[in-house]
Amino acid sequence: MKKSLPLLLIVVLFVAGCAAGPNTVVSTPAADGDVAGFWHGLWHGLIAPITFVVSLLSENVNIYEVHNNGNWYNLGFLMGASVYLYGR
Repeated sequence: MKKSLPLLLIVVLFVAGCAAGPNTVVSTPAADGDVAGFWHGLWHGLIAPITFVVSLLSENVNIYEVHNNGNWYNLGFLMGASVYLYGR
């Protein structure tokens, strides 16, 4: 039991370090004055695999829009991204 305690502590710290932080720009408009809502989230979730590949090649492309309205955007994003999981 004593040998597994340091391993457990390392795993807990690693998992805690991967936790998402707060979005400080939620509900604030982007440079174009737009705040992404449910429909933007759904679209961004649908194109997430393509956006991921493009984001690896470009510093100007992100997968997730941080200027969103919160839970509705998150719901749309998850629904859009889950389309790829449902097809299996």
